[in-house]
Amino acid sequence: MLSLALGLNFMGLLDPTGPDAAQPVPRRGHYRWRVTADPTTPLDRLDWRRRVHQLYGEVRAQADPAAGHRCWVEGRDRLLGAHLASPVPADARKRFTGADVAPYDPAYRFVVVVDTGVEPEVREVGTGTDGVVSLELAGRIDLPGLGRLDLWWLAGYGGGLFLPLRDASRHTYGGGRYVLDTVKGADLGGDARGLVIDLNFAYQPSCAYDEAWACPLPGPGNTLDVAVPVGERFAS
Repeated sequence: MLSLALGLNFMGLLDPTGPDAAQPVPRRGHYRWRVTADPTTPLDRLDWRRRVHQLYGEVRAQADPAAGHRCWVEGRDRLLGAHLASPVPADARKRFTGADVAPYDPAYRFVVVVDTGVEPEVREVGTGTDGVVSLELAGRIDLPGLGRLDLWWLAGYGGGLFLPLRDASRHTYGGGRYVLDTVKGADLGGDARGLVIDLNFAYQPSCAYDEAWACPLPGPGNTLDVAVPVGERFAS
């Protein structure tokens, strides 16, 4: 499974890389290099992608966001604990009892207008497996009481919206989390006039489960100064 992550420096964006690529991994303030072979096949990763797309489709079909959240938590736990392409290391899956996800809080669900009147910005990011990938600033969103976040568009083949997040909580993964990553199925619905941004669905990147994956470092435009206590929490 490929993992789309924010850049290797605090201003950049890092494209998906898998465990078969050597990348610096930030762990509690420093970098460590690690290279491992990826035991999954392309068809394993294809099946993972299909299941994630299907799961988010089921979430969007729920009239009650809290019911959709329960569906998401249960579906992710099944995938993380058993799927061949899970970022949870194979030898740890039997002991995996589920992600630590905070109870649903409707106060952290927003339907926002995307401010697309932004200055053009493109990040050209070199990757270990996919060459140079372009990410374009698609717009910005305002989350009342929390702050503003940059919304990115993956300009390569397939494209997709990408919304990473880093917050001030001591209970979430320090490298950041993802809210939207539509090319891989993480899509909560809506459009530019009313995009669904539900932070209860913020989830950890693959490197939170296995250091073999490249970790995110959200830039200033994707970092909030306040804590976001909902979504997936980090279990060390």
